[in-house]
Amino acid sequence: MEEIKISIIMPVYGVEKYIRAAIDSLRAQTLTEWELFAVDDGSDDKSGDICDEYAEKDPRIKVIHKENGGAPSARNTAIPLARGKYMYFMDSDDHAESTMLQDMYDLAEKHSAQLIVTGYYIDTYYSETEYVSQQQLQPDEVFETKQAFRENAYRLFDNNLLYTPWNKLYLSSYILENSLFFPDTFWDDFPFNLSVIRNIERVVVSSNKYYHFIRARSGSETAKYRPEMYSKREEEHGWLLELYKDWGIDDENSREFIARRYIERFIGCTENIVNPDCKLSFREKLEKIGKMLSNPNVKKSLYLAKPRSLYMKIMLIPVKWGMAFPVFFESVVISFVKRKFVKAFAKLKAGR
Repeated sequence: MEEIKISIIMPVYGVEKYIRAAIDSLRAQTLTEWELFAVDDGSDDKSGDICDEYAEKDPRIKVIHKENGGAPSARNTAIPLARGKYMYFMDSDDHAESTMLQDMYDLAEKHSAQLIVTGYYIDTYYSETEYVSQQQLQPDEVFETKQAFRENAYRLFDNNLLYTPWNKLYLSSYILENSLFFPDTFWDDFPFNLSVIRNIERVVVSSNKYYHFIRARSGSETAKYRPEMYSKREEEHGWLLELYKDWGIDDENSREFIARRYIERFIGCTENIVNPDCKLSFREKLEKIGKMLSNPNVKKSLYLAKPRSLYMKIMLIPVKWGMAFPVFFESVVISFVKRKFVKAFAKLKAGR
């Protein structure tokens, strides 16, 4: 086998309809010196068998079968086995453009980067074959020092470029030497990347887009009711505040971004409460929203945040009133549009 340049790690669970497209997009890469760890996380469908089929015809593909433990456990199983100079993490129900790995590798080598961050597509399906595509990107930029990256990180956060692992190439030695693993929690991407960027020095941003993140399929994580969503968002807000404190960054742009991020996700939490799968009574839902509105973080964030669209300004009006029922009613409308008019909701969310 040729020298391994990139180790690809892919957790696999319940994706028999999509796993072939994911693996095919990797096998079509113009960079060929890679290895793939497809970690079958106790799938109860044919996902693991499909991975085995590919491994039989492509020696670069290695399949690990394990008991179900979640995506973090699956990724962490493969990290110590990686032999490539760089690591790449891919989801098993998405796909990538053919030049992604080569372009990322070339940038990393050219700039001796510890982290490459690229643009990507969000493809939101509103039928089996129709979708609306949203682009996330930032202009090309090279950060050669910690300070330069930290002062500008808010722009990358603001364009949702620092949360996910699949639009990034990581220097393996940086991951391994700092013992960076995915925490055992849902939405594990964010805390993992926070640990990666905490002391990062050399970061390269590419405006090119390669990865296609698929949203709104049947059973999508974004459509589920999450009883713990609000507490998780509060925890994430605390992590972000702590990171910026540790960095010593307290400029107006960063404060505004953090506040706007908080209040936008707050609305997502109220919508989660009125999700049809939430079994709380009407009164219990109102009480929960009322308690959330009394959180001091809400008032502080409303003061600092500067909504960038008319849509978001309207969404914040009931929150500013501080009254549970108007927020409840608004959340019901948002939830209805989200479930019944996927295309419209995707466009509104993209333009917020």
